[in-house]
Amino acid sequence: MGIMAPRDATRIAIDALTDAQAKSELKRLAAEIGAHDRRYYQDDAPTVSDAVYDALRRRNEEIEARFPGLVRTDSPSRRVGAAPARGFAKVRHRVPMLSLGNAFSEDDVRDFVERIRRFLKLSADEPIAFSAEPKIDGLSMSLRYEGGELVTGATRGDGTEGEDVTANIRTLEDVPKKLKGRHVPDICEVRGEVYMTKHAFLALNKRQAESGGQIFANPRNSAAGSLRQKDPAITASRPLGFFGYAWGEMSAMPADTQSGMIKWLESCGFKTNPMAKTCRSADDLLAFHHQIELRRGELDYDIDGVVYKIDRLDWQERLGFVSRTPRWAIAHKFPAEKAVTVVKDIDIQVGRTGALTPVAKLDPVTVGGVVVQNATLHNADEIARLDVRIGDTVEIQRAGDVIPQVLGVVTEKPRGAEPYRFPTKCPCPLHTPVVREINAAGEEGVRFRCSGEFACPYQRMEHLKHFVSRRAFDIDGLGEKQIQLFYERDWVKEPGDIFTLEARNGKIRLEEVEGYAETSVRNLFSAIRARRDIPLDRFIYALGIRHVGDTTALALARGYGTWDAFEEACRMIARGDEETKEEMDALDQIGETVIDSIAKYFAEKHNRDIVERLTRQVRIRDAERPKDSAVAGKTVVFTGALEKMTRDEAKAMAERLGAKVAGSVSKKTDYVVAGPGAGSKLGKARDLGVAVLSEDEWLGMVAAT
Repeated sequence: MGIMAPRDATRIAIDALTDAQAKSELKRLAAEIGAHDRRYYQDDAPTVSDAVYDALRRRNEEIEARFPGLVRTDSPSRRVGAAPARGFAKVRHRVPMLSLGNAFSEDDVRDFVERIRRFLKLSADEPIAFSAEPKIDGLSMSLRYEGGELVTGATRGDGTEGEDVTANIRTLEDVPKKLKGRHVPDICEVRGEVYMTKHAFLALNKRQAESGGQIFANPRNSAAGSLRQKDPAITASRPLGFFGYAWGEMSAMPADTQSGMIKWLESCGFKTNPMAKTCRSADDLLAFHHQIELRRGELDYDIDGVVYKIDRLDWQERLGFVSRTPRWAIAHKFPAEKAVTVVKDIDIQVGRTGALTPVAKLDPVTVGGVVVQNATLHNADEIARLDVRIGDTVEIQRAGDVIPQVLGVVTEKPRGAEPYRFPTKCPCPLHTPVVREINAAGEEGVRFRCSGEFACPYQRMEHLKHFVSRRAFDIDGLGEKQIQLFYERDWVKEPGDIFTLEARNGKIRLEEVEGYAETSVRNLFSAIRARRDIPLDRFIYALGIRHVGDTTALALARGYGTWDAFEEACRMIARGDEETKEEMDALDQIGETVIDSIAKYFAEKHNRDIVERLTRQVRIRDAERPKDSAVAGKTVVFTGALEKMTRDEAKAMAERLGAKVAGSVSKKTDYVVAGPGAGSKLGKARDLGVAVLSEDEWLGMVAAT
């Protein structure tokens, strides 16, 4: 018999979700969207369309809005892009390259405008100017100029760190090597999009086919592939363009509006989008979006929506960011594309936490210029809800250059003979029984997991793959393929074994293994030695603790500063110390789910032993010190009604100055900023002897920064 499943959370209306269902759904969305991001940003090989991807992100954001206490620290709303790929030197962006939130309907756009009014406390008749322009579907790029000369070209990467493609970017005619004008700031970082026109894309693919070269799926992929060539001469032979539309670090600002900055970019020698326009209301924005959508087919470059930005730069600064997206800008996307294909098989993949994920293997079908061959089916409940069977014809939707979504079965076509039976045993060699996860409320979750834990070779191997992944230890030359080989040969069974490989090579003789030689072995051991020194946040993330993504790991690293302090707190929490748990809970972005996962991880002796053996092999660097300001590194709690700014604006200001904003008061709190109506938090602050500031005192303190 198949496994019976409770109501599927992936299709329940958001206003009907229970807390437990919302938590499960946010977890699923974080994993799926993260996989899509890696395929898009790292591999230039998306497997779904913009509409599907955007629908996933929108559902994630709407659930978070209804359940703010359940927002995950590895939420897609807190991250952008994916880690830079190997092969190019890495460049750390002085100002992060962040992504935009999305709007999909007229109501979304009107809500965006109203949120700005509320945040800035603007009256209903206060005019707001917006800069609007088509959203180019290309590769984001940051160009750094010093003394007017181009010195660096870097991809966005994960928003913090990108790839150095300076030699290649210099070959683009649209990129000035020296900025024009007499009053160019000493430091300018110009940001924009590298793209390929549609006619150039077709001509390139024709040449590639004639020469037996790679055929690109769409202009965006061809632009990315062309820019990432090892030989700049190949990039130079490809017809790439560049539109400038933003900036990063600037030693001086030539204008005080977005539209003024665009005019300044033009004066420096950059091409900017000629269709850009200033709009002054939500109705203007929607009319412009409609106009651009009608002209979309006429354009010789791909666009996937329209971007709206607040024109005044001082308002942009006040609005700041929520997680990793600006409050002052949004991308109004175009609708999704759909296609029909056949399910050839359903594979079960086992992740590092033992979760079994079904994946539909499809007859290849092109959707929006991308060939789609796989679609996640999420879990047993989703398969049961859709009644997807092997052999069924299904409708898929590709909405976000990530993995596609199966919308449903085309019942008019012949059906598969048998309903799919979700496995009751793990597909690993041990065939360990599969169990359904139970959440904190005692309700059944949507995931089935292998009960074998570390006895399951798939889980052990996936832990190792996670350990060497790009956001973790990121060891050059040691990827999934190599980990699988070393694991199967019993050379690497846990993370610490990686760092003893070189010492054991006299017995292993890696250079005698097919695919290796003396040079490649020497390079691998050199890369492993280089990673013996690792930042604290990467180390925490590499441990593979459930619910601790890279953003959570960064928050924990900043909160504790050193490995010793973090490990001690984890061990105390595992022993049930409530005070330490409360202190961790007070950290911004850290909640009960994360703390419970940390407690379970460090309560297991097997895990503690693995960590102890690993720490003998590496040096863990302390977290970066916060920026220099009067409140940098301080923990601040806001309570009561603020009168001179909204609570959101106050939090944004504190984070911009390097402070840590917490939601509850503890002994580790440095300041409580209390407005009228402050309640229990103010009382607790006084009981603990925490400094209490009025809004004016807080503003006076930060003004001195």
